[in-house]
Order: sequence, then C-alpha cells, then structure tokens
Amino acid sequence: MGFPPRELRDLQLRVRAEQQTPEWQARYAVRSGVEGTINELAHGHGIRHCRYRGQHKAHLQHVFTAIAANIERLSRRPPTGQAPPSRPPTAFQIYLDQRGITRPRSWRSARD
Repeated sequence: MGFPPRELRDLQLRVRAEQQTPEWQARYAVRSGVEGTINELAHGHGIRHCRYRGQHKAHLQHVFTAIAANIERLSRRPPTGQAPPSRPPTAFQIYLDQRGITRPRSWRSARD
C-alpha cells in the first residue's frame, strides 16, 4: 500500500471540496443528462453499429434513431397534470424499513 504524492492528495481534496458546491453540481447535472442519453442510444438502440454504407445514410440512421428514442421517452411520460409514479423501494430500503431503521434521503448525508 502506498500513499499518493502530497500534490496529488491536495488536488484530490480541492476537487472533492469543489464538487460540493451548487455551481459544480449544476454543471454536472447537464453533463450527466447528456451522458445518459448517449449511453441509452449506444446500448439500447445500437447506434454504434451502422447498417448502411455512406455518410449520408449513416446520418439518416442516427437522426431516425434519435427521433425514435425521443418518441419512446415521450410515451413513458405521465399525462399532463398527474404526478409521475414513484419508484419502488430497493431491497436494501425494504430491509431498513422492516427493521424500523431510519434511512437518510441521500447516502451522501450519511457520511457527514
């Protein structure tokens, strides 16, 4: 086991402290949404493998795939005026609830 150099440790501490600021979290929220969309297209719709030859045909495939993904997302939204359905609790949350253990709203709050 080794310890990182002091410069690297200081950099890690500074970056971790910066990640707690609302400005950083707002910037990361945008990035997180974009990365989620790219992951959905790549893994859910196979956009990395093109079935056509030529840049124009490949571009059309990407455009049509994006349109289909947007239609799919819109179809999953609840009708206007209704609240979205809540997510079912995880197995760990059920375990905590059965034993009467209070659980924090976020795992990050448990560290402090």
